[in-house]
Amino acid sequence: MNETEPETFEPAPFFETRNSSLYLGSCVEVMNSFPEQSVDMIFADPPYNLSNDGYTVHAGKRVSVNKGVWDKSEGTENDFIFHQSWIEACKRVLKENGTIWISGTYHSIYACGYALQLQDFRILNDISWYKPNAAPNLGCRMFTASHETILWASKSKKSKHVFNYSAMRQGDFPGDMIKNPGKQMRSVWSIITPSKNEKIHGKHPTQKPLKLLDRIVLASTNLGDVILDPFCGSSTTGVSAILNNRKFIGIDLDKEFLENLSVPRLVDAEKEMNLRLL
Repeated sequence: MNETEPETFEPAPFFETRNSSLYLGSCVEVMNSFPEQSVDMIFADPPYNLSNDGYTVHAGKRVSVNKGVWDKSEGTENDFIFHQSWIEACKRVLKENGTIWISGTYHSIYACGYALQLQDFRILNDISWYKPNAAPNLGCRMFTASHETILWASKSKKSKHVFNYSAMRQGDFPGDMIKNPGKQMRSVWSIITPSKNEKIHGKHPTQKPLKLLDRIVLASTNLGDVILDPFCGSSTTGVSAILNNRKFIGIDLDKEFLENLSVPRLVDAEKEMNLRLL
């Protein structure tokens, strides 16, 4: 009797353009179907586990902090196991000289940092993304949260990671009150939250500004590199990748976000690039 081979999970892209591919599903399952060492850089914005039935401020109004089932905490230990699993999947597909960026608040970023260290990544920087237009604190019993932390790590201590030093030192970064022209880029970045023209197709509850992703992409990748976002949401990472002549792979569990936000934004980015080439 011949033993049958176990079925291999090979998801088909949910959507594709010339420079991008979107996948619908669990990021761990989808990434495990990719070839080893197939991506140059990863930007990850995992759940912060903030959906606890509390309240915050948006556009001057009191609103619920609940973003979706995907953002609810499963408890400290289970949340950490989740972070370990997706980071492990990222390490497998990341090239030897590749890097990973992880965004988070104090609710999640320390767990991610510890998981990186346990898996022998080398943390290169922790970036403080300062938000000049951050929402006020309703409780008035603690300091107003005005930043997120972004960890930047190479795959190992032996990795020869990409860092485009001159582009960061000499580049033009309008609106950043901290960056001095012609001076070294510091680890505190002042960038406002997404503008209205970044939300013409709707808004994602954890959407990142394009200027933030542009800086990350230009700092740590080269032309033609493959960039992966395992929690792509509205695909700001993909828009930046396309507009900066890189390739993009995005994964998300939410079909609605992919259909209504990611797909039209990636299509718009491709159109813009085509116009630039005329």
